[in-house]
Amino acid sequence: MENNAAVRGLCKNFGDFCLDEVTFGIPAGCVVGLIGENGAGKSTVIKCILGLVRPDKGETEVFGKDAAFLSKREREEVGAVLGESCLPENLTLKEVSGVMARIFSSWDEEGFFALARRFSLPEKKKVREFSRGMRQKAALAVALSHGARLLLLDEPTSGLDPVARDEILDILYDFMRGGEYSALISSHILSDLEKLCDYIVFLHEGKVVFFEEKDALSEKYALFRGSAEEFSALGPCVAAYMRGEFGVSALVYRRAAPAGARLEKAGIEDIMLYYSRGERL
Repeated sequence: MENNAAVRGLCKNFGDFCLDEVTFGIPAGCVVGLIGENGAGKSTVIKCILGLVRPDKGETEVFGKDAAFLSKREREEVGAVLGESCLPENLTLKEVSGVMARIFSSWDEEGFFALARRFSLPEKKKVREFSRGMRQKAALAVALSHGARLLLLDEPTSGLDPVARDEILDILYDFMRGGEYSALISSHILSDLEKLCDYIVFLHEGKVVFFEEKDALSEKYALFRGSAEEFSALGPCVAAYMRGEFGVSALVYRRAAPAGARLEKAGIEDIMLYYSRGERL
């Protein structure tokens, strides 16, 4: 499958933190979820793809070419929403649209204001008067209004209530209807990623733990809960485990588990939790 973007062997050393050989792709027509605890390197990876951080080693590729050598038109086909809105705070949405029309040759003012109305954004207020959630919505509206084929979204639903998050997910569903579009979404709200994503990249302490299809994860992993004696019988199928007052719980490889083992479905949040906090055999 062709990638709209990819990173290969990405390394960046900040002294107290290091991205270490990060490799994954963002296939055309797919949404990739980027998960990991705070400080795992998610924002750094996105900034490397955007060219805001220069890696020490490795490659970043967008639309089949080195990201550093994209043409102006190709750069316009990348939409981004970072952790905090970077829109000019002293401007109204009308004024923001005027600025964007000078930056992007394919700026869609009509589409921008259609999204603004869908998000119930006040057109006459200045951005500085917006709530945090409203700023996030405005930034997403901008990212979706200049002909982007690739979206790079860093915590786009942060600070939003469940209704507003569903609104944004609906917008992203609409965006992805075209087979050539793709998105990389970093989020701590893993339930949102489970609804939307085709692939999951899990970063832990700057390294990729896995890059897999979301649906394949539920087939690969399962949860076990039982006594210490039952846990000891599991053998090498255990990926990570945690001991508690009433027994042991473990993330296990489903197909390697002994016949008859009592297993439960493991969600993305479970998998991340056990890899991040669990012990290894």
